[in-house]
Amino acid sequence: MAGARAAAATASAGSSASSGNPPPQEPGLGELLEEFSRTQYRAKDGSGTGGSKVERIEKRCLELFGRDYCFSVIPNTNGDICGHYPRYIVFLEYESSEKEKDTFESTVQVSKLQDLIHRSKMARCRGRFVCPVILFKGKHICRSATLAGWGELYGRSGYNYFFSGGADDAWADVEDVTEEDCALRSGDTHLFDKVRGYDIKLLRYLSVKYICDLMVENKKVKFGMNVTSSEKVDKAQRYADFTLLSIPYPGCEFFKEYKDRDYMAEGLIFNWKQDYVDAPLSIPDFLTHSLNIDWSQYQCWDLVQQTQNYLKLLLSLVNSDDDSGLLVHCISGWDRTPLFISLLRLSLWADGLIHTSLKPAEILYLTVAYDWFLFGHMLVDRLSKGEEIFFFCFNFLKHITSEEFSALKTQRRKSLPARDGGFTLEDICMLRRKDRGSTTSLGSDFSLVMESSPGATGSFTYEAVELVPAGAPTQAAWRKSHSSSPQSVLWNRPQPSEDRLPSYQGLVEARSSSSSSSNHSDNFFRMGSSPLEVPKPRLAALSDRETRLQEVRSAFLAAYSSTVGLRAVAPSPSGAIGGLLEQFARGVGLRGISSNAL
Repeated sequence: MAGARAAAATASAGSSASSGNPPPQEPGLGELLEEFSRTQYRAKDGSGTGGSKVERIEKRCLELFGRDYCFSVIPNTNGDICGHYPRYIVFLEYESSEKEKDTFESTVQVSKLQDLIHRSKMARCRGRFVCPVILFKGKHICRSATLAGWGELYGRSGYNYFFSGGADDAWADVEDVTEEDCALRSGDTHLFDKVRGYDIKLLRYLSVKYICDLMVENKKVKFGMNVTSSEKVDKAQRYADFTLLSIPYPGCEFFKEYKDRDYMAEGLIFNWKQDYVDAPLSIPDFLTHSLNIDWSQYQCWDLVQQTQNYLKLLLSLVNSDDDSGLLVHCISGWDRTPLFISLLRLSLWADGLIHTSLKPAEILYLTVAYDWFLFGHMLVDRLSKGEEIFFFCFNFLKHITSEEFSALKTQRRKSLPARDGGFTLEDICMLRRKDRGSTTSLGSDFSLVMESSPGATGSFTYEAVELVPAGAPTQAAWRKSHSSSPQSVLWNRPQPSEDRLPSYQGLVEARSSSSSSSNHSDNFFRMGSSPLEVPKPRLAALSDRETRLQEVRSAFLAAYSSTVGLRAVAPSPSGAIGGLLEQFARGVGLRGISSNAL
């Protein structure tokens, strides 16, 4: 952790030396990150050790939601519904003004909704049911885990029955459980029909039409057993009425590579040839026409491109003209799922479309607390393994600042009058502002400019989004004139031939294996400042969207560097046989992750 301490020290020095004011901090953000990096949230521990801190976090989230929305609360006291979901699950009903809040009339029968959730939860891995978390244009954006397989379904049912004194908590206190219902448990198909039928009812209640599955597997296998499934491989095609999108995205293990490469996501490509990767990308054609993305090349994209393109897809779904909601899930729903839920929330907020009254520090607090902490992300465990997907999420905001990620652009285009061909000055300015999100990006504070070299192997497949004059001297002058930060000016200076960066295969493509993490430190060179350094103000005028996202990212880096970035986290202890049994119990969903073990 010496490197992390040095990085954090550099960040603090860089922040204090900046000519601008430090990013405004949300009261309690430091406490939130301290608690988050200490233990995993468990609903039943909310009033125990550290309970006062957790209660403050929960209360603050309710206050921030209440600024712009009228909502109902689904009680999850002591984790009765789900142990790693918030104790107070927010069900956003509609946007509201201060005057409307005084006359709020709920449109939801909470008791019946809670009953439906209680019935449906066994259909999902770890009981992490479909939960609405964002309301946009009247549509619910939801999150969950993937579907439970027979191993977890029977294992959890038997485990709950045995340890609750003969009362299966998924079926207890349900008014219409008949003898026929009990008899249905004896057959695989009937049991799946029952629990997945309730899951489908919940999806329809929330008007969800699109289901985006981030798994790289069709089914998660542990110890030779299918412990989870997914909608895309449901044999009975129970989910055929929904629009299913398989958009495989690397799991949290892959982000060890991101950390090992000094937090450089550019050029980092997942190894799609691993044995367990069997879920191809599958998106209905009618959803891809307007995005101008070559989806057939998804296995060639680096981590930046892949995240950008998937986010564009999700934004296009929620910004469509219909009233259909969206579900995003991975396996357990606490790593990749919060990554994209957070990016959706922050991107829509930056456009002024949701949480309109929240300041940058406030939306940051809400996103960290609600989307990550209260929904059970295991930050302690991930830090101990170097799997820094949480840090990646907020550092990635620098790659989505341009208008191509704006949900407003569709309306803008519709309102623009027709005109003759040719570029105007406005067009050129817009092209200049585009965020390429690659190693050629000049708008990124930590980007790396690569010169062409006869020794370079491989090639990038980044989309061309900027007009570059032909000719090496012209390009050099153009790059220098378009530099957007003091760092990029420094990096773009012509170098003597003996000082030029040598080309390595690792710069172009860093293949990863989830079973073993390779050290890429010899395959690339890092230039510039620490990844934790707070960005300095730029002279060029920024769009409102870019300014807002930059402020969120700056506030996060400042808070992270003074809390998590200065802490050395010890690995989780586990005995050989005991640890193996514990891993098996967790793998099949019989037991959640104990906060004491973390």
